[in-house]
Amino acid sequence: MANHTQIAVIGGGLVGKATAVAAANAGFSTLHVAPEAPADRRTSALMGPSVDYMVQAGLIGDPEVLGVPLSRIRIIDATNRLLRAPETVFSASEFGHRAFGWNFANARLGESFSRVGAGRENLDLHAATLKSAKRAEGVWHLELDDGGMLTTDLLVGADGKGSSVRKAAGIAVRERKFDQAALVCDLELGRGLDGESVEFHYPNGPFTLVPAGGNRANLVWIDKLEMLEDARREPERFVSLLNEKSLNLFGAISVASPNFVFPLSVLSVDVAGRDAAVLVGESAHAFPPIGAQGLNLGLRDVASLNACLKAANPGSYGWADAVARSYGAARRGDLARTGAFVDGLFTSLLSPHLPAQALRSAGLWGLKTFPMLRKHAVSFGMGH
Repeated sequence: MANHTQIAVIGGGLVGKATAVAAANAGFSTLHVAPEAPADRRTSALMGPSVDYMVQAGLIGDPEVLGVPLSRIRIIDATNRLLRAPETVFSASEFGHRAFGWNFANARLGESFSRVGAGRENLDLHAATLKSAKRAEGVWHLELDDGGMLTTDLLVGADGKGSSVRKAAGIAVRERKFDQAALVCDLELGRGLDGESVEFHYPNGPFTLVPAGGNRANLVWIDKLEMLEDARREPERFVSLLNEKSLNLFGAISVASPNFVFPLSVLSVDVAGRDAAVLVGESAHAFPPIGAQGLNLGLRDVASLNACLKAANPGSYGWADAVARSYGAARRGDLARTGAFVDGLFTSLLSPHLPAQALRSAGLWGLKTFPMLRKHAVSFGMGH
């Protein structure tokens, strides 16, 4: 491990791996600091622009090889409320696309990103965790948990909600925790989804089935934590609830993988870059898994940072400060808009108040009825 590197990326998730490759692609000496971690069993629905970026950056090849195309999105109001929203379907062909995006297994994406990173001569990987970071005399001084010491010009935090980089840079964070949690696992359906992602809306959150090839589906079930823990306690009752929640639309359901439950919160920062430190992915923003925005927004962070790095002059004094400032300014609008969109979508679904329910119902009626509104909503959801 070199004693000095131009860019140090902290964090080993998909966004961290993509950022390290982007920094190396921009011509900077890059060190990726990430501990060994178990395989990520989750999946990610990535919209067209995110997939385009991964292809252009060389992170993946043909998306058809790694992912399953998402050609339709169906939203079903399964509540018993007085003001129920209409069933709404979006087809990619309606908007001139073959697919809105692709559903990828995170583990396969991670393997592809790692292979690409291993082929970059100016990118090194060090399996460790950041212990401390302090900035002095224009550089960041890093101490790792294995005793390693190094300096870097630009420090990148891709280290999640509890980001050590964010704390070291003194960037304030706002976090609001929900009573809800998310349960994820793979299911085998009696009838396949045929490229259609189906989202059943319930008072405590959506129950979403995402096509994963053949008759397999990825489940994301948001509900009260105690409800989810109780539901998965007995296998037979769990399967019965899965059929009930999916309105028995897909034949006999069987569970095809272990299930995992994780708590939900909304996290945001006022600025994603300052003092030669930048934040990407969940170190800067985190949302409930609704509207398919999480990793899509993280990849937009990476693409934006890549553009700032390509415009930088590493031979000039204070180049890392300039990159952090330009990145922070570039990301401000997108982070604010997307945060407001996801928070509004989620809280309107959970709200017990009639005005909020009426507004949500009217919004879905509008999306069902008016072509220009549908087009705008799809464009925003895809990240354009």
